[in-house]
Amino acid sequence: MRFVASQFPLAFSLLLLAACNRQQPADDTVAPTPSAERNVPGPSLTAIADSNAARLLLPYGKQYPASEVIVHTRLGDIRVKLYDDTPIHKANFLLLSRRGVFDETVFNRVVKGFAVQGGASDHRTIKLARYRLPPEIRPQHFHKRGALGMARYDDDENPGQLSSNTDFYFVQGQTMTSAQSQAMAGRALTPAQQRTYATVGGVPSLDGKYTVFGEVIEGLDVVDKIANEPVDPYKWPKKDVDIKIEIVK
Repeated sequence: MRFVASQFPLAFSLLLLAACNRQQPADDTVAPTPSAERNVPGPSLTAIADSNAARLLLPYGKQYPASEVIVHTRLGDIRVKLYDDTPIHKANFLLLSRRGVFDETVFNRVVKGFAVQGGASDHRTIKLARYRLPPEIRPQHFHKRGALGMARYDDDENPGQLSSNTDFYFVQGQTMTSAQSQAMAGRALTPAQQRTYATVGGVPSLDGKYTVFGEVIEGLDVVDKIANEPVDPYKWPKKDVDIKIEIVK
């Protein structure tokens, strides 16, 4: 298959935008009342903002650590390892998981051979500020098959590369030659990264542009099953793939 590098960043930049087309309109918070938020420790979800996200989330992550979660779906389970060196994204994901935010969401954007995105909801009951996360882009964490990243708006609207607080994705991707992966990445890939793209696959055109904060350690076949679901014109699965997240370690 011939790869055209410019298509992949464009396709992914539309993921977060397309998800918004199906969500209920809202102002500064995304929620009707009453709230179904679980009573667990941590900062208020309506108090977090772009300006204080790191200050509130970093202490939370240190006080209530965890490293693995299971994403339960009707198609099977995906076990995920969260990275320690992306502490803001990790703490945010753990906080929202414990509060039950993701348990009201679905996989809402599916592009076969590219990525599956979750975290959107048409019926959110938990009050949640629309804050964003500062980027934690690390060269050692790249968009191999099974990578867990956070979506965001493109650079025209979001030059600081701030991540969404809820819209996460798993990379499916495709295998390619070392020359193809290097050309698509737009940055120097290590020999090990080139081998991974050649043998495991992924989407190197996203490297350096989105924060990768974890990876699938069990259940890549479930990612493939989600990617194979029939979708509507917005790439939303015709039959909802609900999300339930369990923190296991």
